[in-house]
Parts: sequence; C-alpha cells; structure tokens
Amino acid sequence: MKKIIKGILITVVVIVGIVVVLLIVLTIKNHFDLLKPHLTDDYYTEFKSDYKLEKKYADLGNYEVTNVDYDADDKKIGKYRVWYPKELESKQQEYPLIVITNASNVAAMNYEPYFQRLASWGFIVAGNEDRQAGSGESTSLTLDFVLELNDKSDSVFYKKISQTNIGIIGFSQGGAGAIRAATEFENSNRYKTIFTGSAAYPFLAKNMGWEYDASKISIPYFMTAGTGSSDDSGVENIYQKFGGVCPLEALKDIYNAMSQDVTKIRARATGAEHEDMLKRPDGYMTAWMCWQLQGDTEAAKAFIGDNAEIMQNINWQDKEANICK
Repeated sequence: MKKIIKGILITVVVIVGIVVVLLIVLTIKNHFDLLKPHLTDDYYTEFKSDYKLEKKYADLGNYEVTNVDYDADDKKIGKYRVWYPKELESKQQEYPLIVITNASNVAAMNYEPYFQRLASWGFIVAGNEDRQAGSGESTSLTLDFVLELNDKSDSVFYKKISQTNIGIIGFSQGGAGAIRAATEFENSNRYKTIFTGSAAYPFLAKNMGWEYDASKISIPYFMTAGTGSSDDSGVENIYQKFGGVCPLEALKDIYNAMSQDVTKIRARATGAEHEDMLKRPDGYMTAWMCWQLQGDTEAAKAFIGDNAEIMQNINWQDKEANICK
C-alpha cells in the first residue's frame, strides 16, 4: 500500500513539475511575443499602387528622423515615445503633432517604423506603451505630456509644437480609443483632425468598455476599414450579433451620425482583412494628415475636387465624402 501511495505521490510531483515548466515556458514565450516587431524597418517599400498620390504618401518623406523616450509615472503607459524631424533640434519653428492610439495588445515598441515613416513627413509623432488603449485615457495623458514639453525651456520641443495643428490616429481598439480621446476628455478640443483604420464599431466597443458617441465628432474625420470577413462578417444585424471589427453598415452609421457641417470621408480597402489595415491606408492616411495639418495642396487632391484620387482608385470601395469649405 505504501509503495502505491509513494508511486502516486511521485507521479503527482512529476506532473506538477511538468505543468510548472510549461507555465514558465509559456510565460517567457508570451514575454518575447510582446516584444516582437509587427513591421519591418522598410515595410513601406512593399506597398504597390498605380495611383500617384497614394503611392507618394505611402513612401518615406524628406525629413531625417530621430526619437526620444520619457518614463511615465503611469505603469500602464510605461513610456511616452516621440519621433520627430531631426532638423527640429536646430530650427526655431513649429511642427504639427500627431498622437497615435495603440491597437489591442500592441505597444509603440511593436511598430516603431510606422511612427518613423510618418515623422519623415514633417510631423512630431507621439505614442506610448499602453496595450489596452480603448478608453482613450492614455492617449489623453500622452497629449498633455507632450504639450507640456513645448513649455519647458530645457526640452528639445520648447516652443516647437504647433498648438493649432494636432491630429490623432487609431487602429482597431485604438480607433475606438482615438474617437474617445477626441470627444470625451478635457483636452479633446485640442485635436484638429482624426483618422481611424478599422475602428472597433459601436456594438463591439460598448461591449468591451470603449463606448463612444460618433455624433460628438466635430473635427474632419477620415474613416477606413477592410472588406474582408474579419472586418465585416456579413451578419444580418450587427447590433445584435458580432459583425466583425468594423462592418460597412457601422461605418455608414458613424459617418451619418456626424454633422453635415464637418468634413468626413469613409472608404474601405478592397480585399483587406483587419490585420492589413494598420499599413494598407498609409498613403491616404499620410496625405490626409499633410492636408489637414500642413495645408499641403497636393495631398488635398487625393480627397477634394471632381477628380479626387481616392474616389477614382479602384482599390478602394464603398466611398462617400462630405467636404466642407
């Protein structure tokens, strides 16, 4: 009997040991997975388009870029991370600011080339390490922190951040967070424009605790999504059953909820799945920010006029635009 009990105990100890080892291995793997880059340094070179403006603005801009990190008091945020044109260090002029809201389980460290490429077009681009940014709070805190740098005489950004040209970008959960950051906080009125790639639609956002009210969006808004099933699963009623991350019906509802007195554009990337929408819109997203924050008249041609390029681009569908002068 004692031998049987001893054998059972040994077996239990072995099993527990195996489970502990597996947990340790999975924990280590998960840690390294969190550190993995989601984009290669030159990811933008893979982009192909037969449309002049989309191709141009998906590429690198003309500015050499550098970056700086700041430790945050908030553990969720971890670090404030800022990319900017290197010439800023020696020039006394203001640069437009763009704040990025992270997607689910993604931190700025995972897609640094995205920030760097955008900054090469002459923007200061700020982000953080918050991997659950749907509430918009960490984005709001990031905006406050970066704007404070503009007032510090010992900061490289002293008097160099435009106070009237500030944009916000978000993808997936970060899209919901970007909308909330632009509508629900004391500093929401600082933003001049917004872009989202496959923002979590209202039904999904509400169930996840990121509820937003699209009718509160009062700044120019360029909203995009993919046509793939991960963004639009094709269910009959998207407000009773999960319809994908950003179904067409919801995109239309968000668009229609906004005032007709606000410039707004909606479009879906043909054949794109949800995970494609971080980089697929790069060309028009960058052109949008160059138009809205820099007054770039060439970039504006992608969106305005009888021959607006995006409206002619067969790689984008379900398009609608309301351009206010």
